Amino acid sequence: MIEIDDIDAKLLRALARDAAQSAGALGRRFGLSQPATWRRIKRLEETGVISGKQLRLDAEKLGFGVTVFLGVKLALRGRVSLEDFERAVTAIPEVQTVEHVLGLYDYRLRVVARDLADFERVLRRRIMTLPGAGDVEANVLLSEERLPGPL
Repeated sequence: MIEIDDIDAKLLRALARDAAQSAGALGRRFGLSQPATWRRIKRLEETGVISGKQLRLDAEKLGFGVTVFLGVKLALRGRVSLEDFERAVTAIPEVQTVEHVLGLYDYRLRVVARDLADFERVLRRRIMTLPGAGDVEANVLLSEERLPGPL
């Protein structure tokens, strides 16, 4: 565990909102020089606190107007391996995230589709035919609010 001071926490919150901000701009905002800010960010990257930067695409603007969260319970028949299921599900381009979870379902998937008819096609032809797929529960996303995280 790394020691995070108030300035580090402010930098992390600012970068979580917009990772493209320059060290100079962040430094001016928090009363640091550009090199001091850069060194802090570099230390946070080297210690693994910052593990990468992501580009967030607007799925709706790209023509994917429906997002569905699926709970998938693996069937007990045949005892398919988790690796087989994970390998097959990650090959489906409409599946954005695959989370192995504890609870009623074994996996939680985030799936995007152009519309409900397209989602039904993905569900019937791709997801329900996955090795070991058993019970599935779908929850359609109505709205989403992104929170900056624990800091």
